[in-house]
Order: sequence, then structure tokens, then C-alpha cells
Amino acid sequence: MERIVEILDDKQALVARSRDIVVEKLKDAIATRNQATIALAGGSTPRPLYEQLAAQELPWDKIHVFWGDERYVDPAHADSNEGMARKAWLSKVNIPESNIHPMPTGAGNPQVNAAEHDAELQQFFGVEQGEFPAFDVILLGIGDDAHTASLFPHTDALQVCDRLITVGNKDGHPRLTFTIPLINQARCVLFLIAGANKQDALAHIFAENDDPQQYPARFIQPQGKLYWLLDSAAGEGLQTG
Repeated sequence: MERIVEILDDKQALVARSRDIVVEKLKDAIATRNQATIALAGGSTPRPLYEQLAAQELPWDKIHVFWGDERYVDPAHADSNEGMARKAWLSKVNIPESNIHPMPTGAGNPQVNAAEHDAELQQFFGVEQGEFPAFDVILLGIGDDAHTASLFPHTDALQVCDRLITVGNKDGHPRLTFTIPLINQARCVLFLIAGANKQDALAHIFAENDDPQQYPARFIQPQGKLYWLLDSAAGEGLQTG
């Protein structure tokens, strides 16, 4: 793993830097393998990134879009990560619908939908049960509690190491999420972190010794490059070791 920590002047600079890295990684993947795979994050920080990606000239027919986690709601719901990304980005570019791979949430049973999406990923990447494919880019954020994707402190999802997709739990509300080993197989993981409210979580994530069960983002150690892109408010005083 190669860890790169960058503290940018403000959120605008953070978005611009993340855009440049994402575009570079997508182009590299297409040049190397004739397609690119990216998994998106939810929340307010990546939204302006998606809006900027919508303005890029890219070979959209070679780009496949996934999500690292999803609330168990209808795509039309205001809390849907899929819905946000479609509105900010995917509806504005000429990407084939078959290249968009949302997490299904319509079965009325998150375990059923998790297994369904797990099978979809296995088929798409051509991997067997128990194997983990390598996404070109996975975008992540963190919560004030140092969770990432829908991997929350001291939840069962943190223990799942034999599947690609599992069910996360946030205060009794189910979510679908990539598992830790799937994220860690990625060629590039980008954490996008903005705001002074993230300083405490970051201090624990970057501490030399701390409990990843309590601070789950510590589990993320991909085989490829790991970028931590922080705005100045989030990165103030951070000791990165």
C-alpha cells in the first residue's frame, strides 16, 4: 500500500484535486484494460466532484459506475446515494444505462439484495465465490465516528471477509455496503474529507495504535494507492506519522 496524504486549502481545492486524480485513474484504466470501474460515495462532500466529472470529456461507454454503499431506500428517495449521483452527474453524460450498477434495494429484505448484488459483481468481474475483484477507483468518506462506506463501529459488517457485499447497520437502519476485503483489493482508494468536525476521527484513524473496530476506516489498507485528500479545516493539526 502506498499512502498519500494531501491537505488542500479549502473544499474547492479538494474537489479539484480529487477530480484530477479520478480522471487520471479512469483514463489509465481505459488505456490499460479498455474499461474503467469506479465505486461512488454518498454524502455532501463528493457531490461537487460529481458535478465536475459531468463536465469532463471521457469515453463514457468504457466507464462502469458502482456504489460503495447505499441506504436501504428507493432510488427516488432524498437519502439515496444512487439518486444523488444520477442527479449530479450520470443523468448529464452519455453513459449507457447498462454501465450503471446501483445497489438494489427493492426486495424488502436487505440480505436478499446484498446477495443479489454480490452475484452481479462476481459475474461482471468474472470472479469466483471467495475471490475479490479490483476496482480501479473507490471513493470514500468518513463519519464523525470514523465509519466509512456503511462499515460502522462494532457492527457485524466489520467481520465479513468471505463476501463482496454485506448489510451494514446504522442505528437499526440497514444499508448495503462493500466489505473491507473488497475495498482493500482496489487499485486506488480516495478518501475525500472536509470540515473541522472530522478532526477527532482523523486523529484516531492516523494514530499509531488504535482499535479499528472502534474506528473502522483504519481497516482500509488497499493493495494499490490510498489517497487521503483533506481540506485545511479537516487536516489542521493532523499527525500523519
